[in-house]
Amino acid sequence: MSGDTNWDVVVVGAGAGGAAAAYGLCRRGLSVLLLDAGPRFDPSTDYPLTEADWETREFPEKPDSVGKVTFAPGQKLAGQEPLLVSGSRGLGPMVTNGIRLMDKYSHVRGIGGTTLHFTGEAHRLHPAAMKMKSRFGVAADWPLEYAELERYYSEAEQLIGVAGPESQGARWRSRPFPLPQHPLSYAAQTLGKGAAALGLNWQANSRAALSQTWNGRPPCNYCGACNKGCPRADKGSADVTFIHAALATGRCTIRPQSAVIRIEAGQDDRVAAILVGKADGSTERIACPSLVLACGAVETPRLLLASDGLANESGEVGQNFMDTLFTSVGALHPEPQHGRRGLPSDAISWDFNAPDAIPGVIGGCRFYNGAGESELGGLSAFALRAIPGWGRAHAQSVRRLWGHALHVGAIGERLPNRDSRIDLDPDVRDRFGMPLARIATSLGESEIARLRFMVKKSHELLAASGAERIYESYSSWDWFVATHVFGTCRMGSDPGNSVVDAFGRSHRWRNLWIADASVFPSSGGGEAPTLTIHALALRTAERIRGR
Repeated sequence: MSGDTNWDVVVVGAGAGGAAAAYGLCRRGLSVLLLDAGPRFDPSTDYPLTEADWETREFPEKPDSVGKVTFAPGQKLAGQEPLLVSGSRGLGPMVTNGIRLMDKYSHVRGIGGTTLHFTGEAHRLHPAAMKMKSRFGVAADWPLEYAELERYYSEAEQLIGVAGPESQGARWRSRPFPLPQHPLSYAAQTLGKGAAALGLNWQANSRAALSQTWNGRPPCNYCGACNKGCPRADKGSADVTFIHAALATGRCTIRPQSAVIRIEAGQDDRVAAILVGKADGSTERIACPSLVLACGAVETPRLLLASDGLANESGEVGQNFMDTLFTSVGALHPEPQHGRRGLPSDAISWDFNAPDAIPGVIGGCRFYNGAGESELGGLSAFALRAIPGWGRAHAQSVRRLWGHALHVGAIGERLPNRDSRIDLDPDVRDRFGMPLARIATSLGESEIARLRFMVKKSHELLAASGAERIYESYSSWDWFVATHVFGTCRMGSDPGNSVVDAFGRSHRWRNLWIADASVFPSSGGGEAPTLTIHALALRTAERIRGR
């Protein structure tokens, strides 16, 4: 059947990019239909952090809230020297027969997307990370400058209510953060002493979590469970920020559980419509005066490739797949660290974030207080992962050492390579007959060198902070479990080697736009991508309205 055609713009995907694009369009007077394959989440009922079993619960799953993907065979690591410590007692072996484990693409489908689950770091990209090809001979340059994106960063921060420090080095600002930085937790302060001993800068992280009341939302209560969903709406997920603001204009219509399964090409280099798969298994055709894709760096290329390779004139759709490198190292400290308290990822070091900051390696990284993101906030996880043994002696050790964990996390640059891509699985399809996305990913020599640096520096920081025993250390070397993914529909000035232009518009299809991390030409040196996705989507929305 054919759907209503009363919208100026159809936006597909209600996560970081789609939500910001919908808001940017609605506030400029355009009507928007916002579709997402996943369901709605209700913070007041879906995130039960007050229940006794809160720590055993992951972010809740609902029907259609997790998309299915398949994986190409894992990378062979035979002949590679393992990192300093590899594997974790509680997580089990992650390299089997010398092959890297391909585990999962961690994401949420629904109104708000993965921002419902994210920690809430709010980072601007390092300006030098936008010129990787011209300055360092790797990846690709962004076809815009940091200065062109800066006012959109500010607009996003104001709407969200980002709390942060006065300065973040190379990331210059036209106006201060809307809210003051959060106080550092006990564990962050301990790591700060270790950082000082090593000569590293250590500061409050910029966070999409309210340090004061903002736009009717309450300040953070520091429960430490950001990744399980925020029932108070103090975390700046897209549903309570951009989508709430878009709905307030009266010009936004939202349809959850509406999976787009095909884009229909029209005449005169314009897309004509989309085919939507509905929850009851039926399909609906919706005409598109303008179409914005914001399905993420896995699902956006999947949809284009499944639509007879739409917008793939360059052959670059699905290529240049990047996921950020990560390491996590946990240790026991002789003094209580109360890692379960406070805001996760509340402190950070940007010292090695610039593309040339790590000696002998192109591509940066950053270090942060990893206690919250390591999912070690509860007693059961601590008992299983940090303390060996069983029985009465084990219970006594847990009682004595509970709260003594100290974690350092690191996230680093990922350079694109031709062995890392998204394509269509030739054998596996969803219930609408659409091929699933297949993820292929391979670490290059520079990635492995960067990971070695990240693990080594994490160990040094823990030792300088007074930690005495490492009990777990794992990383992207062992385990593909991606949360930040980029690059499969790269933006650029040359239609021969990119998919969209500097504003996210297809080089060929005049009413087709992309507003998610698939347009990133480079991943950055460990920055969380959400704020940059917001800023790019706001810029794209302004361009659509101007045309």
